[in-house]
This record gives sequence, structure tokens and C-alpha cells, in this order.
Amino acid sequence: MSNRTGRAAVHAAEIVREYGPFVGSDKVAGVTHDGQRVWAATGAALVAFDPASGEATRTLDVACDAGTAFDGTHLYQIADARIDKIDPVSGKVLASIPAPGKGLDSGLAWAEGSLWVGEYRNRKIHQIDPETGAVVRSIESNRFVTGVTWVDGELWHGTWEDDQSDIRRIDTQSGAVLERLEMPRGVGVSGLESDGADLFYCGGGNSGKVRAVRRPKAARS
Repeated sequence: MSNRTGRAAVHAAEIVREYGPFVGSDKVAGVTHDGQRVWAATGAALVAFDPASGEATRTLDVACDAGTAFDGTHLYQIADARIDKIDPVSGKVLASIPAPGKGLDSGLAWAEGSLWVGEYRNRKIHQIDPETGAVVRSIESNRFVTGVTWVDGELWHGTWEDDQSDIRRIDTQSGAVLERLEMPRGVGVSGLESDGADLFYCGGGNSGKVRAVRRPKAARS
């Protein structure tokens, strides 16, 4: 597969707001957005916060050491080598499926009735069946893959390698990079989710922060 980045549009990422660190946590891995709140995976708990005020509104005591997703009803959470389906009201784990990277998974997104899972060091994104965990297809990247998100039919993923991170839009068939948002050096992207409009929410790893990054207008035309 082609992963050339030479023709990709490149922009400096515009960080518009930072949230956290949150009480009792010193890292953020996965992030997702349920239409009102942002959820941040902090390792031992999922923390929901209001993006307008920045105040934490819910905490679910569940294992959450990588990507997070929301399908409109349920949360999905990578926990070691599995993906848990979680009731966001009670925090109860309703079902679990194997994660394709067998514990080396990173980002997680919901789109088109499937889960999309980043496999960090293998530089891949897998589309999987949310009921069984079976891999439907895989897309290759040329960087370590962190967060994954879909918005307006576009697939974006985060990278974090050699103290550099970016957010990139890729061709869903070839994996070719179409657009990149470069984060400042030393500012990592550990998780990624769109709010469905003009912002990406990015997990900040060991900074314990979530950062809101503006989505380029050209991508919304």
C-alpha cells in the first residue's frame, strides 16, 4: 500500500483548549465524545467531562488503558488484550471481544457499524466486527498509530513517534496520507475523537491532559 506523505496538505495544529489533568489520574489514553460529554480513559477510570466548563461530571471505575469509542448507546474500551462493551450509565461491562493487536492496540473508533482499532507498533488500523472481534480489513500507516476517528466519511488517526505527533487524514482504501496537522514537538496524541463538527479531542498521554484541536476548514468543504 502507498503511504506517501509528499503531496499531503500540512498544517500546524491549532490547539484551542486544554483540559485536565483530572483528579486521581496522571495520564490520558483513549478519548471519545457522546454528543455532549468527552470521555477520557485514565487507566483505572473513565472520566466524563463537560467540554464547555471542563468540569468532570462522571467517573466509571473500569480498566481503560487505551482507545475508547461510543456507538450512540454504549462505550467500547480497550483493556489489555480485549475490548469491553460498557453501559455508560451503570459502568457494567456487558460483553468483551478479543482485540486484534493482542494487547498492543491503541486507538478505537465506531463507524459504519464497525469498530476501528489502531495497532500501535504494527502501524495498522483494523476494521473489526463489534460482536466477534473478527478482522474485516486492515489499513496500513507509515507511522505508529495512536487514536482513530471518523468524521464526515473521513478517517483520521493520531501518530506518536520520536517525540513527534500529528493528526492525519488518510485514504480509506490505500492508506495514503491526504492531510496532516502537526502537533508542537513534545506534545503527543495518545487518543483521538471528533466532536462531529470542528474539533478533535486528543488524549495527551502522560501529560494527563485532553487537548481540543481545530479541524481544518478545508476538510469540511
